[in-house]
Amino acid sequence: MAITAHETLHIVLIRPTKYDCDGYPAQWTRTALPANSLSCLYGIADDCRTRQVLGPDVDIVLRAIDESSTRVRPQRIIEEIRRGGGHGLIAFTGVQSNQFPRAVDLARPFLQAGIPVCIGGFHVTGCMAMLDEMPAEMREAQAEGISFFLGEAEGGRLDAVLRDAYAGRLKPVYDHLKDLPSLPGQPLPMVDKQRVKKSALGYGSFDLGRGCPFECSFCCIINVQGRSSRYRSTEDLARIIEEHAKIGVNKFFVTDDNFARNRNWEAFLDAMIALREEHGQAFTLIIQVDTLCHKIPNFIDKCVRAGVDQVFVGLENINPDNLASSKKRQNKITDYREMFLAWKRHPVVVTAGYIIGFPNDTRESVMHDIDVIKRELAVDIFSLSVLTPLPGSEDHKNAVARGDWLDPDLNKYDLTTAVIHHPNFAEGELDATYREALQRYYTPDHCRTVLRRAAALGSDKKLMTVRRLLFYGLLVRLHNNYSLDTGLIRRRYRTDRRPGLPLESPVPFYVRHYFHMLRTLIIFNWEYFRLWRFIGKVWSDPKRFDYSDHAIAPAREAELEELDLFTKTRGGLQAVEKFKKIRQIKTAARQKAHADT
Repeated sequence: MAITAHETLHIVLIRPTKYDCDGYPAQWTRTALPANSLSCLYGIADDCRTRQVLGPDVDIVLRAIDESSTRVRPQRIIEEIRRGGGHGLIAFTGVQSNQFPRAVDLARPFLQAGIPVCIGGFHVTGCMAMLDEMPAEMREAQAEGISFFLGEAEGGRLDAVLRDAYAGRLKPVYDHLKDLPSLPGQPLPMVDKQRVKKSALGYGSFDLGRGCPFECSFCCIINVQGRSSRYRSTEDLARIIEEHAKIGVNKFFVTDDNFARNRNWEAFLDAMIALREEHGQAFTLIIQVDTLCHKIPNFIDKCVRAGVDQVFVGLENINPDNLASSKKRQNKITDYREMFLAWKRHPVVVTAGYIIGFPNDTRESVMHDIDVIKRELAVDIFSLSVLTPLPGSEDHKNAVARGDWLDPDLNKYDLTTAVIHHPNFAEGELDATYREALQRYYTPDHCRTVLRRAAALGSDKKLMTVRRLLFYGLLVRLHNNYSLDTGLIRRRYRTDRRPGLPLESPVPFYVRHYFHMLRTLIIFNWEYFRLWRFIGKVWSDPKRFDYSDHAIAPAREAELEELDLFTKTRGGLQAVEKFKKIRQIKTAARQKAHADT
């Protein structure tokens, strides 16, 4: 009887990083969080393997690499594929605009070796969703032999890519832009223990829903994932948590862009509450929400019972004119104090996402706004970014249509660097303002204030708060990276420098690299020790509950005429008047309804 020899398709999933300001891949010993796009595609590819989409005589070997924490060595990967029979697919996953140049550079050795390469993610999908024609960088990549996957890969969409890769001929484009998949029952995100270990915070990640109903002009997610809510099932959720528990992962970042707008939020929270309270499963969650979530009955209380101990709020700005210019109409500054205090009634660490670089911003106005936030809002962690017309957003589409100057180097589209000419900032000034704003928020005095507030409110998240203060405040400044893209200790490899830049001599390169590493370790540990010593004093003080300030004091009617948030922001007074008028109308309507009954 003849024995049929099995062949193999090697699938290498790579989430590329970006280049740093010196042209080296931005890599870390440990990153902030694992990439959910990599976990999702790994789960989808593993499902293809289980279903034997290439037939029973073809094995599929999977490998996932997050370049932000693991060095990618193309020649070694090529040799492994050749030893395994020569069939391979290099799939660059979840590629953002600032990672696209690195992805293309990494692709070239594979293409030269005859191995098919495909790029998917927000950049290629967003560009094709919003622009009238394919941009130059994509056309150039396509001319080199790179294929593009547009849209989401669930629903069996990856099957055709694997068959074509096995045959050695990918299509130029796999277009699923107008065919968003339903999520219940689809393959679940999968992460291995090694990737979690390379996360400084020890988190896994998954999504429960995609899509957002709002129309923020700077957002590319709504044009890639759609504006109607799609969500997984509660059975999917239980399986995700159980599978992660098997590898010892019990902390999760839920990547839904706005969990509060997931139509199935209550069913998900009830399911997690049951897992925690009835089945004894211990896990915690980070979620992302909007500034209106506190108005949803039971939302915050159920979040806390479900294990949410960190929340990221899209605050974006405190000036109503800036919010209006970006179609962030749902954000009302008159809601901010009440919203933050609603979260701070619980032991939850609150991170506020904030954007600078709106058309009316100046250096002085940005610094003023930072001071207002520090004094009057119960924000723990401040995640700062520069307004960036990301490809796939309405802002980018409009800038292209107007013929505005946009920096041609996509590597700079990292949310920390100005890529347009701003009317109120000279060349380089907005970048400098970004760094100054971070330093202004994360002063030693204010870090201690954040911890005093936590102690006064009865929080037990003292060490978590310290770590987040150092991660978002100190490491971001030391490494000059956006908060979610940074890590603890930098890794640099001399020969991995961006093409076109000279290869540095070994001695100055390694002296500078190890000096930076040593300096980072010394500064980080010293600051950690100072804050650790401080929280020991504060949490042992029996009078810690007596502390109060404007930010954590209960909201009062009079503060609408007193606080700078309402009286000294652009459009603040008008926002207060509108708030009062709407409140009067609602009160009159309720009184009339009561009288009629």
